[in-house]
Amino acid sequence: MAEPSTMPPVAPPTVPVFDIGGVLLDWDPRYLYEKLLPDAESVERFLSEICTPAWNLEQDRGRPWDEAVDLLVARHPDQAELIRAYRDRWSEMVPGAFEDTVALLETLKSRGPVHAITNFSAEKFHECRERFAFLDLFDTVVVSGEIGQVKPDPAIYHRLLGAAGVPAEACVFIDDVEKNVVGARAVGMHAVRFDGADRLRRDLAGFGML
Repeated sequence: MAEPSTMPPVAPPTVPVFDIGGVLLDWDPRYLYEKLLPDAESVERFLSEICTPAWNLEQDRGRPWDEAVDLLVARHPDQAELIRAYRDRWSEMVPGAFEDTVALLETLKSRGPVHAITNFSAEKFHECRERFAFLDLFDTVVVSGEIGQVKPDPAIYHRLLGAAGVPAEACVFIDDVEKNVVGARAVGMHAVRFDGADRLRRDLAGFGML
């Protein structure tokens, strides 16, 4: 007969850790450029060839917006007005929040600490905090643009764990980008990919958090 296991039971996770853009805030540069360019093809070309995701990521890593805009304007002077709009009309890329997800955040906050790790320009995150009161619910927020690290770098997850004083295995990380979910799991966190509030509610219920 096999000996009974002497290993202690694994405790379920209890600490939610949210991404912000794409999970709580509805951010998409297309919301702006659909107003500025004549058709969807022009929008996609501009966002893939001029104001690219890689260029935007450097602002999330901490590069100042003025420097980023000047760099692109020097390369593409014929696109200067459109490039500057990315900085000056950035708020139009965030028309609102995903209210169903915000409601889940509020429920979780009523039961204990909630934290966040976000790839976000420090300048633009400050603007969003002024617009969206729910961003003040977090006990700890690690903003990539403030620390010079972006997901899925393991260092940014460890930064949150240290600041919040929680072990990785106690956390469930929620992100809409698969590589960031994988990065969280690599440091020992539970993690789920966000695909709407209904799916997230089921995922959290599966962990016993709702």
